Amino acid sequence: MSDDRRKDGEKNILELSLLHRAMEFFEQPQSWAVWRVALLAMLLAGGMGLAWRAASAPVVVAFAAGALLLLFFAADSLLLRYLPRRRISFGPWKAQAIVLLLPRAATGAALALVGAWAGWAAALLALLALQLLGLALLWWGAVVEPQRLSLTRLEVTLPGLPADAPPVRLLHISDIHLERITAREEALLALAASAEPDAIVITGDYVNLSYNRDEKTLSQVRGLLQRLRAPHGVYATLGSPPVDLRQTVAPLFEDLPVCLLRDGWAALDLGQGRRLVILGVDCTHHLDEDGQRLHEVVSAAPNGVPRLLLYHSPELMPQAAAHGLDLYLCGHTHGGQVRLPLLGPILTSSQLGRRYVMGHYREGSTQLYVSRGVGLEGLSAPRVRFLAPPEITLVEVSGLRKGRDTEDHGEGREERRRV
Repeated sequence: MSDDRRKDGEKNILELSLLHRAMEFFEQPQSWAVWRVALLAMLLAGGMGLAWRAASAPVVVAFAAGALLLLFFAADSLLLRYLPRRRISFGPWKAQAIVLLLPRAATGAALALVGAWAGWAAALLALLALQLLGLALLWWGAVVEPQRLSLTRLEVTLPGLPADAPPVRLLHISDIHLERITAREEALLALAASAEPDAIVITGDYVNLSYNRDEKTLSQVRGLLQRLRAPHGVYATLGSPPVDLRQTVAPLFEDLPVCLLRDGWAALDLGQGRRLVILGVDCTHHLDEDGQRLHEVVSAAPNGVPRLLLYHSPELMPQAAAHGLDLYLCGHTHGGQVRLPLLGPILTSSQLGRRYVMGHYREGSTQLYVSRGVGLEGLSAPRVRFLAPPEITLVEVSGLRKGRDTEDHGEGREERRRV
């Protein structure tokens, strides 16, 4: 049963996840008066100060530690309030400030152990340095990296295309997550035009979770989609049901020059013997159901030409490989959105975990590209990216040349261009 046919009030599998519930829980301070948010910050700062006192810090040192925490909470709050004024992002500043305060307070409490071992002056200096580092990382993650939208070029070869014909140029866009039009969306349109694709494919999550009922956001998404053009058309699928609400987002495509594929397919003839079938499957994240609907679409679609699957998440890769689909384009993971050096993504919001996070994969004859996407997660999630800059991808699909091994597991050649 697809999500637009489920009972009213029945939650999607994503809404039942621990991540989504945490984002909903921490959204609550957004409805509070500022004094209540400040009071909670003071209580957390006081708790950190008590941790220092419990480790035998002098009263004045424990007070200074708590005051430092409040100072950086205020700095975070000012930065978060600056973002919408500069039209960078439009998240709820009070909710985000509390979310960011928690790791600051936890780090500060842990430094009490440093003070007990190395001295309280050293502990205060370490606290100041780490809090400054946190502020610098927030500036980078909230102001700089989300605006570094790039065009990634990926070359793949598939059987069934003429080896001597020009490559098919497919521009893949995913996870726009629009709140309000910003410089990032204008850069998206500029890069899309400069790429000169044969066709454009979009794999869902058009609106931000916090704005998926907002009339201005929905109108701006529709206007953005109207400006995307390619000689052989624009093809799209819907994203996660809690984000792309079927009752608000699906109607945006009416009368647009965009082919919305909801468990359907479209055949493209690009000339010079280049033919392609695009399969589009609605994403509900109920993998048994989605896999069954993929089977039905594959059974109904033409065979004998390269087949491209559009599905919001990489979670159907095992089924796509079992069907022998040639190419699979998706997003959803944001590349983790926040990645740590050496450790990689903290979260992927995928039921397959870190198996397919971002970039190019191959299983059997099926090639997969997972886009890092364009936008940012919603609700109380901080509007930041770190080591996962936004991207759109120009996939250049060529036929196999004579003598080339069809089982070549090469990663493909990638390059990036940013505006």
